[in-house]
Amino acid sequence: MKIPLFLHLLGVVIWVGGMFFAYMVLRPTAAQLLEPPLRLKLWHGVFSRFFPWVFLSVGLILASGLYMIMQMGGFKAVRLYIHLMFALGLVMMLIFIYVFFSTFKKLNYHITREEWSSAGIVLGQIRLLIGINLILGMVTITVAVLGGST
Repeated sequence: MKIPLFLHLLGVVIWVGGMFFAYMVLRPTAAQLLEPPLRLKLWHGVFSRFFPWVFLSVGLILASGLYMIMQMGGFKAVRLYIHLMFALGLVMMLIFIYVFFSTFKKLNYHITREEWSSAGIVLGQIRLLIGINLILGMVTITVAVLGGST
C-alpha cells in the first residue's frame, strides 16, 4: 500500500502546494511589480504550465485513492473521515474542471484580444476559485491527518 499512498501524496503536494505558492507568493508579488497586461500574460503562462500538472495530480489522487479504498474493503468498510476526504476531493476536482474548461478559456480569449479589463475580471474569478480550492485542500489534509489519528 506504500506506492499508492506515495502517488496519492505526490498528487496532493503538487496540486495543493502549487496553489499555495501561486496564491500566497506569486500573486501578491506579480500584483506589486507588474502592470495589468504583463500580469495577465504572466498568469496565462503560469496556468498553461500548471494546469497539465493538476490534471496529472487529479488522476493520481483519484486512482490511488480509489485503489486504497478498495484495498480496505470499499466505501462500506472505510471510516467517515475517508468519505469526507473523498467528497472534498471531488468538489475540488469539479471546481478545477470548471476553472479549466470555462474561466481559463475565457481568460485566453480576452488576453488574445488584449481586452485587459475583461481578462482582469476573469482572472479575479479564477483567483477566487483557486482560493476556495486551496482552503478545501487544507481542510482535506487536516481531515486526512486528524481523522486517521483517532
